[in-house]
Amino acid sequence: MKRNMMEWVDSVLAEKKKKGFLVLSFPAIQKMGITVKDLIASSDLQAQAMKIVAESTPEAAASVSMMDLSLEAEAFGSSVHFSDDEVPTVTGSIVNSEEDADALQVPEIGAGRTQIYVDAIEKAVKLIEDRPVFAGVIGPFSLAGRLMDVSEAMIYCYDEPDMVHTVLEKVTEFIIKYINAYKAVGANGVLVAEPLAGLLSPALEEEFSCEYMKKIVEATQTDDFLVCYHNCGNCTVQQIASIAENGCRVLHFGNAIDMADMLPKVPENIIAMGNIDPAGQFRNGTPESVKAETIRLMEKCASYPNFVPSSGCDIPPLSSWDNIMAFFDGLNEYYGKN
Repeated sequence: MKRNMMEWVDSVLAEKKKKGFLVLSFPAIQKMGITVKDLIASSDLQAQAMKIVAESTPEAAASVSMMDLSLEAEAFGSSVHFSDDEVPTVTGSIVNSEEDADALQVPEIGAGRTQIYVDAIEKAVKLIEDRPVFAGVIGPFSLAGRLMDVSEAMIYCYDEPDMVHTVLEKVTEFIIKYINAYKAVGANGVLVAEPLAGLLSPALEEEFSCEYMKKIVEATQTDDFLVCYHNCGNCTVQQIASIAENGCRVLHFGNAIDMADMLPKVPENIIAMGNIDPAGQFRNGTPESVKAETIRLMEKCASYPNFVPSSGCDIPPLSSWDNIMAFFDGLNEYYGKN
């Protein structure tokens, strides 16, 4: 369903009782009796999974597709490790020199599994009409890091900056095409995951991530299509002056930081989401601990009108649905007392 997403942001900011926004998709495999391998190979299963999640979480603010951060690297030619119960991961590197960077080809949409995910969103938006539907893509520095090897990418920023910029230009071109493909099939927005940038110094984040994020936002965001930014790195509080200038009206942060430290630094017209620990709580906690942690987060952060409670990152596939529902129980209990 087409929506004015800038008006949606304004309406969320105006709500006194915020709906939870979970990065939640892969745990649908438990309700479907399938594996992660099954899910990532089928647009029909992905659309069904998103519908199941939406039906299971009627109080959620939005629907978010699979956050598979191997997808774009695979389209460029990277090797990917698959398993039945974990999200796919990139192995090795394909850019190890300036020559490799120069020779790197920007793939077309459809390379690897990209068309499967675009088709899934096209199907999902026809099944989910009561909330915005967001696709998921990787951010520019995080994709460049997977092509160059995550550890080496950090060093290259100092030793081979021109090579890093060459790769960033190419991955940014692809990400823009990929986001616009999602936009063309009806997505209401996209969540851009840029976790690797959260390990950089503020100056390096501005040079190697923010400038490319600005290009992505300028080329894709419109009134009816929202670009949201996710970064679960531990340096985001120090980077926020730059991050807040990337053009996104929704910023999503991980549990490596204290949201109470972040919120005073986020402009009031920008939504700041976060940050219940997806592994420590949703995957390995208990309903009691998730509920308690949610209430604790609300007590610290709900006084900020632009705060929206969320998971700190993508919720792992085998996370307990009792834990997931305890998040909403915590919100209901908090609002029942306030």
